[in-house]
Amino acid sequence: MRKILIVLVLVLIAGSGWSQDLKKFPMDDPTTGFGAVNDPSVKAEGKGSLRISTPGPSTVCLGQMDGLNVENATLVYRARLKSDMQGSAYLELWVTVGGKAYFSKGLPTAVTGKSDWAEARAPFYLQKGQRAESVVFNLVINGKGTVWVDDAALSKEPLPAQTPK
Repeated sequence: MRKILIVLVLVLIAGSGWSQDLKKFPMDDPTTGFGAVNDPSVKAEGKGSLRISTPGPSTVCLGQMDGLNVENATLVYRARLKSDMQGSAYLELWVTVGGKAYFSKGLPTAVTGKSDWAEARAPFYLQKGQRAESVVFNLVINGKGTVWVDDAALSKEPLPAQTPK
């Protein structure tokens, strides 16, 4: 009976996919060089969030990670975003593969207008033989106003199941 229970638990875990955080960015004390500031009064977790106020469209680099060596997986750049703006904001992930840079825009999970905390995601799919060498984490703001960023991370997840043709 115990073996059956262990097998059942393993099947449930495998069936739901796996996720492994490669790096977490809590945004408690960020350094972006953009003039963004830590905001201890507004947070999704930890001691504070990163508050970015802009008079117009901007792309803010929130970090970079080198030496990944990940293949045959989905890289997911995720963060919690909150906004009070005219326009929208979303996550953007740049991945270097074979010395060339490719991007993924998290448009489906963009925040717009005045929003409460919401999870934003930018996935990047790496097939077998495609190795991620480095990644750059951006926040793209299309408009003006304020966006808060908190609880950012890069995760490795399984590739989505292929649908038969």
